[in-house]
Parts: sequence; C-alpha cells; structure tokens
Amino acid sequence: MKKFSLLIIVMIFSLILAACGSNGTSAEADGASNEKKKLKIATEANYAPFVFLDQGKMTGFDVDFMNAVASEANYEIELVNVGWDPLFVEVKDKLSDLGICAITINDEREQTYDFSVPYYLSTNEILVPKSSDIKSAADLKGKVVAVLGGTTGQEAVEGILGKNHKDIKKFDNNNLAILEMLNGGADAVVADNAVVQEYAKNNPDKNLIVIKDEEGFEKEFYGLMFPKGSDLKADFDVAVTEVLENGTYAKIYEEWFGAEPDVETILAEQK
Repeated sequence: MKKFSLLIIVMIFSLILAACGSNGTSAEADGASNEKKKLKIATEANYAPFVFLDQGKMTGFDVDFMNAVASEANYEIELVNVGWDPLFVEVKDKLSDLGICAITINDEREQTYDFSVPYYLSTNEILVPKSSDIKSAADLKGKVVAVLGGTTGQEAVEGILGKNHKDIKKFDNNNLAILEMLNGGADAVVADNAVVQEYAKNNPDKNLIVIKDEEGFEKEFYGLMFPKGSDLKADFDVAVTEVLENGTYAKIYEEWFGAEPDVETILAEQK
C-alpha cells in the first residue's frame, strides 16, 4: 500500500512539473511571436532636411516618417548612414533591408529595385546668388551647374546642357555642391526643392534665392527602396498609405516644412 501511494505521488509530481514546463514554453513562444523584427535601413545623413545629423543624432523628415511607417508595419528599425552611392549598393546586394533618403522613383531605378507606393511629392529647383541672371531652367545653358551625382537633379541638368556636359560638376553631397557655388566654382546648384529652400532659409547671410520652374522641371515622387523581390514591400505599401491617410504624415510634414502636404496628389499617384 505504501509503495502504491508513493508511485501515485511521484506521478502527480511529474505531471505538475510537466504542466509548469508546458506553460513556460508557451509563454516564451507567445513572446517570440510578438517580438518585432528589426530591419537595417541604409541612408545618407547629409541631406537636410530629409536626413541629417544634429549633435551626432540622425534626424529629419525622412527619419520621422520612417519611424512612423515602421511602427505602423510593426517593425523595429536601425538607420545606418552609409552615404548616397553606397546606399544603392547596400540595398541592391541586400546588405540592408531597404533604403530611404528622398529617393525619386523612376524607370531606370525600377529596373534594379522595388519601390513602395509614393510618399512625397517633389521637384528640382535652382539655388543661385541674388545677383544671378538665372531666372529659369533654360537660363542654365552656358552656365556651370553643381549637382549631387547620381540624382534626378543631375539628370534634369543633363536634359538641358547635355549628358556628361563639361559644365556639370558632380559632388558626393549637396553641401559640397553648394560650397562650390559659394566659392565661385559654379553659377548655380540644382537639387530637390526642400533641400535648396532649407539651405537658403537657414543661411540668410549667403544672399541666395531659389528659382522654381514647374515647366522646366517635372514632378517627382519619393519612395522607400527595396531589393528586387523583397517580401517587405507589401507590408510597407499598406503602412505608407495608412500613415498618409490617418493624419500622421501631415503632422510630420508640417513640423518640418511649415506647410500642408498635397496628400491627395500623392495618394492619386499610388493608384
């Protein structure tokens, strides 16, 4: 009788231990399933006001937008400053999961990369000294123009002066292009509207003005850039659209640019 009782006690104790182990494993599994996947995102942190360093911390419109979209899509992110040209290599070779830095969606890039639905409406504009006689894109003919190499700004100027024209000076970032103009090495800088507007606004002592030419420069749309065939595109397409529609995008845009975004035009371009 004692042996039988002891056997029952051992069996009951074993069942209790098994139940405890089962509950612990289930909790761990539930925790693992709820854990956000962390993504590496390549960028260029010398592209104010989209991505730039402020006291060593990466900030900018694209940074805030990317954080909002990643949160909506339930991903954690790590933004890595790799530079403009390396950004494209990082994404193409899948060293990073995606890239963001005011990247225009165009036919040439879509041959190599996948893009999210558009999230930003842009156009190129011209930065010149106030004393300049340049008043439009057509006036760039016969002038020396500084650009960020590998951008649609370069393409826009090449459309006016000619491909690889000797009067087009290409630089690794927009700040160097602007510095070239300030030092007398170029007559103008062509870059994204927000970039040249931000520089002129923040540097009133330089006596610079921004030339808009809607006929000379086409509208452009930015997108998140993925390796070809990325499974992430579908999640982020949904998240980008949601952030645009729920008011989060407008709030971020107004904080950085002090104006209301044309959300309707951006959403219409997604269809």
